[in-house]
Amino acid sequence: MSAALDMTTAAALSRSPAANDRRLEQMLLHHEVERFNTAYARALDEQRLADWAEMFTQDGFYIVISRENDDHNMPVGLIYCENRGMIRDRAFALEKTAMFAPRYLRHLISNLTVGEEGADGAIVASANYAVLQVLFDRPDATIHQVGRYEDIFRRVDGELKLASRRCIYDSLLIPNALCIPV
Repeated sequence: MSAALDMTTAAALSRSPAANDRRLEQMLLHHEVERFNTAYARALDEQRLADWAEMFTQDGFYIVISRENDDHNMPVGLIYCENRGMIRDRAFALEKTAMFAPRYLRHLISNLTVGEEGADGAIVASANYAVLQVLFDRPDATIHQVGRYEDIFRRVDGELKLASRRCIYDSLLIPNALCIPV
């Protein structure tokens, strides 16, 4: 057992400091994106849609699209916003003017993968998501939607923001209205 431990230790020590620095930077970046996704899910679960809108860059792109449409390069989605102004309008409409049955939501985000930060500052990431929903007049939780995020992040004033979030859902049918973004 100690020989195996010694070999592992020797292998770790033989790595170059530059390689260790890159791995550490990648781990920190992964953690930063994970924390962003946690804050994103919390904002939506708490229906703080104005806060959600601010998680995008000025030119941020947001779409909720079926897997079938995405597979066939068809741009039609349930929600389609080309910039943060459109995302803010969506948030305002949902908070102030839209009427829908009261509900609790839980956004679950997992299996995160994060690429290295590019020379242009873009960070490509992906994750799976599931949205569970409880309507106030029903006792059970239902799966509202499942799918994957395909993201591009950029830093704005040192903070991660979404330059693009493509929510590609696998669900064939959405049980009722898509009120809160995914």
